[in-house]
Amino acid sequence: MTRPQVAAGGLPISAVVIARDAAEHLAAVLASADICAERLVLDSGSTDGTPDIAAAAGARVEHQAFLGYGPQKCRAVELATHDWILSLDADEVLDEEARRAMLALDFSDRSACWSIRRRTFIGGREIRHGPWRDDRVLRLFNRRTAGFKPLPVHEEVVATHRPVLLPGAILHYSYASCTDVIARSLRYAPLKAGIMRHKGQRPWALTLPFRGLAAFVKNYLLRGGWRDGAAGFVVALSRVIDSTLPRAILLLEQAQPDAVTGPVPRNAASIRSMSAGSGAENVSRSRETG
Repeated sequence: MTRPQVAAGGLPISAVVIARDAAEHLAAVLASADICAERLVLDSGSTDGTPDIAAAAGARVEHQAFLGYGPQKCRAVELATHDWILSLDADEVLDEEARRAMLALDFSDRSACWSIRRRTFIGGREIRHGPWRDDRVLRLFNRRTAGFKPLPVHEEVVATHRPVLLPGAILHYSYASCTDVIARSLRYAPLKAGIMRHKGQRPWALTLPFRGLAAFVKNYLLRGGWRDGAAGFVVALSRVIDSTLPRAILLLEQAQPDAVTGPVPRNAASIRSMSAGSGAENVSRSRETG
C-alpha cells in the first residue's frame, strides 16, 4: 500500500512520545507519525540508544528525569512547538488508515479532538476480545483546550468537548509475552494504591474476593476473553490484580502504618495535585464514541 503524500512541512501537529529504553519499536512509531510537522521524543534516561534512534529518524530529542506517566506526558506537551498534539506511546504505531484520516482533518476549531481505536498485541498476537476489544484512547487534541491529567499511572486526557472517533487504529505492541502482562499489573499496583490513599479511600478486606471474582467474570466470560484462549485468561487475570492488589496494599498500610509495602512513587507531588485535574469539563475514557 502506498503511503499518504504529505505537504511540505507536514500537518501542524507535534507528535510527542515519552520514552525510556524504547529502542525496539521507536523507529516504527516515529515513521508512522512522519505526517506531523514535528516529532518530539522526551527521554528519561535511556541506555539502549533510544535518543540516537529518535535523532536518526528526524525527531527532536529532549531529556527529563521520569516524573510519572501523566506528569511526563504533560511535560512533553509543554515542550511541543505546535498546539495540536498527537500523543503516542513508544510502542504505539499509527496504521495507514489513521494516517490518511489525519490528512483529511480540519484543524480550524481548536476545541476539536479525536480518539483512536487501539489494537493491543501480546508478542505478535492481537488480543481481539476481553477488556481490550473496544479500546479507544483520546490522542489527538489541541493543548489549549485539552491535556493529560497528572496521574502517576493510567493517565488520561481531559477535554472540553467529546472526541470524535478517527478511522483507523493504533497498533499497540506493549507486551512481549503473557508474563509481561502480569508483571506490569504488579508494577502498577503500588502507584494505584497511592492514588487511592490520596483520595482517602478505605477499602474493606471482605470485598476483595468478590471484586476479584467480578473482574474475572466480566473480562473473561462476559466480554469474551475466553475467545483469545490462554492469552485471554492471562489478560482477565491481570484485571483481577488491578482490581484487588492496590486495595490490599492500602489495607496493609492502614493496618501497619510503619510498614513499607511498596516503593514510594517519585511523583508524589503529582499525586497530591491530581484531583484538581486541568480545569477541563469532560474526561475522555477508553470507550469514547464517534
